[in-house]
Amino acid sequence: MLTTRDLYDLSKSIAGGWLADFEYPWQALAGIGKWLISTGHVLDETDFREVLPTVWVHRNATIAPTAHLSGPCIVDDGAEIRHGAFIRGNALIGKGCVVGNSVEVKNALLFDGAQVPHFNYIGDSIVGYKAHFGAGAVTSNLKSDRTEVVIKTKEKVMPTGLKKVGSFVGDGVEIGCNSVLNPGVVIGKNTTVYPLSFVRGVLPADGIYKRQGEVVEKRR
Repeated sequence: MLTTRDLYDLSKSIAGGWLADFEYPWQALAGIGKWLISTGHVLDETDFREVLPTVWVHRNATIAPTAHLSGPCIVDDGAEIRHGAFIRGNALIGKGCVVGNSVEVKNALLFDGAQVPHFNYIGDSIVGYKAHFGAGAVTSNLKSDRTEVVIKTKEKVMPTGLKKVGSFVGDGVEIGCNSVLNPGVVIGKNTTVYPLSFVRGVLPADGIYKRQGEVVEKRR
């Protein structure tokens, strides 16, 4: 459940073809900026405008006048960037996404339909199709001792080679309000995380995270 294809429907992002080259999603983090620039320069000019250097915005996207966008960045069809949002660069905002008030996005990919609408920080992370962050939920991307971030499962520890790694949030995941996802967290598709959670490690798909060590399977 750790692989890129396990976590994401790659047809739900313009980055899907590029991501398919990576077995694990954290392997893509270092190349997001380069991919955005190469992709932005070949976007259809009838659909996208380069509103600032290396900032491409779809003509059907909505950008609030108080939002700030730094390049490289692509904002896709129907996305909504609300008042006070800060797109800090190296960011893909997918089709129909919502980036809301006081939200900061940096070196991250938001799949189509993802929502980070209130007081969220999404850094060095990938957020899946129609995933949703409750108000105040954040991805922590740097360990307090500044050492390399690793991905930990019960069976093994996988190095990332990076000191800044956020979270890899699968399609349809729901993150409760004011939760903190620690560096290197991986959350399988359609899992729900309770509000005020402190999440570490890898969570399976189709579960409910109640607290550390207590994850139950969703009832069908």
